Amino acid sequence: MSTQLYRYADGKLANSLALAYAFGGYAAGFALLFADSWLLNLAGTLLLGHAMIIAAYLIHEFAHGTIFAKPLNNERAGELCSWLCGSCYAGFQDLRKKHMRHHVDRADVITFDTKRFLNQQCPGWLRKLVLAAEWAYVPAVELIMHYYVIVLPFITRNEKHRANRRKVVLTLLLRTALFALVAAVSLKAVLLYFVAWSIMLTVLRFTDAYQHTYDAFAVLEDSGKIPDDKLRDRPYEQMNTFSNVVSVRWPVLDLLLLNFAYHNAHHEKPVAPWYRLPKLHAELYGDSYAQVLPMHLLFKSFHQHRLRRVLDDDYGLVEPQGPHRADGFYGAVGVSFLTAV
Repeated sequence: MSTQLYRYADGKLANSLALAYAFGGYAAGFALLFADSWLLNLAGTLLLGHAMIIAAYLIHEFAHGTIFAKPLNNERAGELCSWLCGSCYAGFQDLRKKHMRHHVDRADVITFDTKRFLNQQCPGWLRKLVLAAEWAYVPAVELIMHYYVIVLPFITRNEKHRANRRKVVLTLLLRTALFALVAAVSLKAVLLYFVAWSIMLTVLRFTDAYQHTYDAFAVLEDSGKIPDDKLRDRPYEQMNTFSNVVSVRWPVLDLLLLNFAYHNAHHEKPVAPWYRLPKLHAELYGDSYAQVLPMHLLFKSFHQHRLRRVLDDDYGLVEPQGPHRADGFYGAVGVSFLTAV
């Protein structure tokens, strides 16, 4: 029987550092929220938020089985990181299965159609409230998605999801008790925690928004089919996938997102671990790949279209070249791999 811990021998150092940072950074950042100094509070909030970002992208790696040699270890670590990120109401296997559909179907396979809900189903006051929050850069759609994961077992007749009631209730009770305990010690720490969590949501939603121009389908069941209305082959996958790297000039900065932005390389070889993606990207595409969209090209679009992407099914278009080629790329919303059931 193999005693190898990590799946790939060259991943010992990189994976150990990433895991240590996620868990150690979370602990240190959380501790700093209780400090008397606002400078330490600020440092703690940023450290905590970034540790949760790394933990979130580690969940993605665990889902693809790129970290540990044994699937059970990936599952256990994925569950632990889900607790760090606040996505622990759904089981890790549910997160993994929904994300795998994204790769297999070459579509944004979502849990809940927030656009249909906001455009057709919700009360007018709620729609206005969501739009006001999104205008103020509050990730309201992601909050709706997380809320939906919690309430679904109690509003559906599907036995599979109803069976998750006990897990949701126990998780909710435990997290509520923990937050109440923290609030009893320091209300400031609780508020700063939610600021850090919101930072994580905002970073993840910004990155997710500009990685695909796929069609989106709300598919609640594992066996649910998407329309067979076009050829979704490998060329389609690559031409509708973008690598929104933090920096072309300084690729080391992409470690801030665990290299998740090298998305074309990831889709070309989903079992390639995060630390190999920059080299794989260079080998596959070179220096002038048209699907590379550095993040500085996307800030304008993220700001200008922050309400349109909430309601419009159209993700927009990316021009072939030019410094403003992403201005018409509205982006996606509510497609996080952290909100699956």
